[in-house]
Amino acid sequence: MATLYTHQSSNIWKTWTLMSFFLVLVIAIGWAVSWYLNSPVILYIAVLIAFLTNIYSYWNSDKLALSLAHAVEADGTQYRELHRILENLSIAAGLPKPRLYIINDPAPNAFATGRDPEHSAVAVTTGILAILDRSELEGVLAHELSHIGNRDILVATVAVVLAGFIALLSDFFLRMIFYGGGNRDRNVHPAVYIVGLVAIVLAPIAASLIQLAISRKREFLADASGALITRYPDGLASALTKISQYGQGLQHASHATAHLYIANPFGKEKGLGASINKLFSTHPPVEERVRALVGNA
Repeated sequence: MATLYTHQSSNIWKTWTLMSFFLVLVIAIGWAVSWYLNSPVILYIAVLIAFLTNIYSYWNSDKLALSLAHAVEADGTQYRELHRILENLSIAAGLPKPRLYIINDPAPNAFATGRDPEHSAVAVTTGILAILDRSELEGVLAHELSHIGNRDILVATVAVVLAGFIALLSDFFLRMIFYGGGNRDRNVHPAVYIVGLVAIVLAPIAASLIQLAISRKREFLADASGALITRYPDGLASALTKISQYGQGLQHASHATAHLYIANPFGKEKGLGASINKLFSTHPPVEERVRALVGNA
């Protein structure tokens, strides 16, 4: 059965692999555009940006995620009991207590972020505090602590910055190609141009698919590990059920950070939108997660 540290070393390896992949992807895009526009300086700029982005994403992705969520640090007096619950669970998990943040939003949700257990943070919405009882809240916080213990928050938060950067970079280079001219007198087969354009267009899609692959599996692992911390899987199962029944999404939901949350931050959708959302969702269906928890009880 999965334990709190089952995939810790694996996720550290995944982080470096992910960062290396994006580094190579950015350099490849920069090379293609510099070759097309016959301007080597573009490649140098792409290489520099790629290295700087990797460094920034490693050290500051948690700050970016908290900022996008409009999270503020939880006051020690006002949220004394919440701090106490998180501290007790951290001791049980063998982890340092993360920084605690509050998101002023009626939609129930939560997420963890940070590059390692010593530099981690947990954010919860005011909505989740309003609808969950203590055992359910403990289940949610234990789930987030499991993300921290398993070291998959680093993979997730790095993906936030790098995937968004790839999308912006691809759009920028596409504009340069269409409006920046280029050396069109070279005897180059049109297929080369087509392949280059397709690569630039597909780069953001590839980045998004990586986020999906990372996110779905880690939710099941965090659910199982969180249940081990509290020794009460029904608490988390009940919390997930309540969260899923809330119809509205977060006020500041973002596709860049959606995979960080314990549940889909966009709320329920109907019709065709629901089918598309399920296909590209960063989270497995709540029903499957609840069945896994209850089945392992």
